[in-house]
Amino acid sequence: MGPLDGKIAVVTGAGKNIGREIALTLARDGAAVVVNGRGDQAAVDRVAEEIRALGGRAFGHLADVSDETAVTAMVERAVAEFGGIDIVVSNAGLRRQTPFLEMGLVEWREILSVALDGAFILTRACVPHMIGREGGAIVGLSGVSTHVGTPERCHVSASKSGLEGLMRALAVELGPHGITANCVAPGAIDTVRAAAAGQMPSTMRAAGVPAGRKGTMQEIAAMVRHLVGPHGRFITGQTIHVNGGAFLT
Repeated sequence: MGPLDGKIAVVTGAGKNIGREIALTLARDGAAVVVNGRGDQAAVDRVAEEIRALGGRAFGHLADVSDETAVTAMVERAVAEFGGIDIVVSNAGLRRQTPFLEMGLVEWREILSVALDGAFILTRACVPHMIGREGGAIVGLSGVSTHVGTPERCHVSASKSGLEGLMRALAVELGPHGITANCVAPGAIDTVRAAAAGQMPSTMRAAGVPAGRKGTMQEIAAMVRHLVGPHGRFITGQTIHVNGGAFLT
């Protein structure tokens, strides 16, 4: 039996990179996992198959987290197939690099709709099931760029700052129900960067990191695992930085 045996997790943006690694890590510890993505069914199905090959339980499910109806359907499926929800990892997000004076309201709202609105919609749908199971854990994925200030990403920074505020508020309000809420803020991580994200900002390059390297996806997943596991139950309302010293709190 693993430390998460019997737990059910929903991981958004889990078809690749950090989200995929989180889903696999939680599954290795015994959790059943809903592998969420927005548009690539094959990708989420591959991750779910990897989990099943390990002897775990998982299914891939496409749902735009900014769409309340789609999220409700995903949560209902999780409850029907696995019996409830204990863990929510809000990892889905969009990255764009656009100069502030060229940024339109449509793009601004698109970015916030996923990382911030999506986290609200998802947790609002899942929390009643957590309360019914007498506890749970919520983790939002933030980022170091929100804290150091990154040009051409003010919408991304605003969405992640809002996410951190949401987790702090949920930590206080949901604590009496045995639910923790935290953010993990990765620094420069060795991932496959999407073309839409643009060139990596200079503040995110390994040369500027005191540790002298990029972090690994496994290091981020390990922190999430700790926060949602049995040894993380007294940690709540925090933003945990995993950045090799690129930002010091």
